[in-house]
Amino acid sequence: MNTRTETPETPKARPTVCPVVSAARTVAIVVIAVVATCSESALAHAGSLSGSLRPVSVPLWLVVVSGGGVVGVSFLFTTLVTDHEAIRSLNGRRIRVPSIADARAVVLPAVRWLSVAALVGVVVMGFVGPAEPLRNLAVLVVWVGWWPGYTISTYLVVNSWPVVNPWRTLSTSLSVGRRPLPARLGRWVSVVGLLFLVWLEVVSPVSENPRWLATVVVGYSVVTIAGAAVYGDAWFARVDPVSRVFHLYGRLAPVQRTADGYGLSFPGAALARQPTPMTEDDVAFVVALLWVTTYDGLVSTAPWNDVVRAASRVGVPPLLVHLITVFVGFALLFGAYRLSARLARRTAETYVTPGFIGRWFAPSLLPIAAGYHLAHFLGFFLGLAPTLVVVGFDPLAPPYELPTLVLPAWFGTLQLVFVVAGHLLAVWVAHARAFGLFPGRLQPIRSQYPLVVVAICYTTSSLWIVAQPFAAPLT
Repeated sequence: MNTRTETPETPKARPTVCPVVSAARTVAIVVIAVVATCSESALAHAGSLSGSLRPVSVPLWLVVVSGGGVVGVSFLFTTLVTDHEAIRSLNGRRIRVPSIADARAVVLPAVRWLSVAALVGVVVMGFVGPAEPLRNLAVLVVWVGWWPGYTISTYLVVNSWPVVNPWRTLSTSLSVGRRPLPARLGRWVSVVGLLFLVWLEVVSPVSENPRWLATVVVGYSVVTIAGAAVYGDAWFARVDPVSRVFHLYGRLAPVQRTADGYGLSFPGAALARQPTPMTEDDVAFVVALLWVTTYDGLVSTAPWNDVVRAASRVGVPPLLVHLITVFVGFALLFGAYRLSARLARRTAETYVTPGFIGRWFAPSLLPIAAGYHLAHFLGFFLGLAPTLVVVGFDPLAPPYELPTLVLPAWFGTLQLVFVVAGHLLAVWVAHARAFGLFPGRLQPIRSQYPLVVVAICYTTSSLWIVAQPFAAPLT
């Protein structure tokens, strides 16, 4: 395996960054300090109550081609940055965010038990609340407030899930004597769990039937609390798919926990400067997270419904089609990523193994998943947020006329921007990690060729999905 070595070169000036306006910086630090107070270092999926994606008005071919072209051009621009020290310096820049210790002692316990109350409320309202999904608080909290809204905060601001995780709070209170987690309960269990949860959301009424939702939440709670009560935080770190999603998304956030508090840095900087490669099962989970965001959008398109109808005509039920698709699609994407790592070894002409290359570059996939999640769910969250607020004030007898936010026509184009922005950030993270692994200037660039090709192909397919009108999945 190559070790990173620096050949003697002429000393280079450290890059300069435009200074942040003092007042804005002070306000940002104060806001982030309050948010960071509710986060700790520690270490699903969305129901489609209605279409969250709106088609864009520009030609589809132009959307797809231009999106892939932007990713390709961005790679060409990043190749101009070839100074190892400059890249490390840029990703290492941080603004310290002070922690409010006294506030943490009071706020954190209150936040933890409020989240437990919210979990109980979801179950209760799922069983006793109105049957209509848009009038039931449980459905709105889970599929509007939690998975779209809260998840967005974990990669745009900070991951506070270790604090607000209600199952963690309950399992700590019900601890029955901790045991080491068996090796067989590795992270692959969470991969299967994530894929299964997404499939369940697609094929079952869990996203629109409050009784179904409450039943699933109860079942998930029993398994999670029992597992965590026996195995402790290792359960959330290795087995629980929901906690692993938030943990990985949190690595993308600009606010990160540090040894002396919290630090504010560029989005994705924590991924770029991660000093170790991921494990193989970590890579599988990242690929699964990337795939399920695409899968959720794919099954909500009219062309995919045509595929399901064709399969039904030859005797394959829709439920089986969706099940096969979620697992086969993951296997194909995982295989494509491993193939790109093998090709990267050839283009880089290195002795580093393909497995190590794949584990080293896997963090660069997370911005892509986050960009697609933001594109898929921000409009959904904004549109139904007024409904969630109104129903929250009177959950047992909400009004029949519920307010919604009508988004402007240009919001569809903004969704495409989110997808492309996620890919652009992924290109930079991969570029930074390449220069952290390989020596010189050309070898790190050549190592990225296969990964860029995969990124361009994935960008074009993602933009095609985002540009499709919403169509309810056939079950």
